[in-house]
Amino acid sequence: MLEFLVDNCRSIRSFDESRPVSREELLSFVDIARKTASAANRQPVKYRLITGEECKKVQPLTAWAGALPDWELPPKGKMPTAFILMCHDTAVSPVSDYAAMDIGIAAQTLALAAAEQGIGCCMIGSFKSEICDVLGIGESLVPRLLLAFGYPAETVLLCEPREGSVTYFRDDAGVHFVPKRTLPEVIIPGGDE
Repeated sequence: MLEFLVDNCRSIRSFDESRPVSREELLSFVDIARKTASAANRQPVKYRLITGEECKKVQPLTAWAGALPDWELPPKGKMPTAFILMCHDTAVSPVSDYAAMDIGIAAQTLALAAAEQGIGCCMIGSFKSEICDVLGIGESLVPRLLLAFGYPAETVLLCEPREGSVTYFRDDAGVHFVPKRTLPEVIIPGGDE
């Protein structure tokens, strides 16, 4: 069950705008993520939920799919219908390394919770600093990761690396392929083999 969920929890960059993701759905994802592990149990991750018209203010501040410069992603008419901005609350914990670990753990949990409901997600690390002003983010909150959500309007498949490259790519039909290293490639030799 978990392996199936992970295999199908891919970065989605084209969404069905006719099926919006609700604030209640985002809240349910955050409710799961807030229970995950946290370094020293500080819990410095804070979440800003973005739905409706606010999405139109956030989308222009983002950069998507750096490895696909010839593709306009997301395409017009296939924008995400919700976002969650993950912030490090420095008033809770000033240690950014701990916060980075917590954000990674929570972000994957958010994406898995969405995938379980048939909702796609894309984690975006490239966004403009103006996002703080646009969303009214306070000074102690440092934006670290933006997650886009929506019902998928594209096909994403895992594949073996091509000629050793793990760079993702699209075919002529727009199918997105994500090369993953094989199990032997990621295991460090040693121990009881």
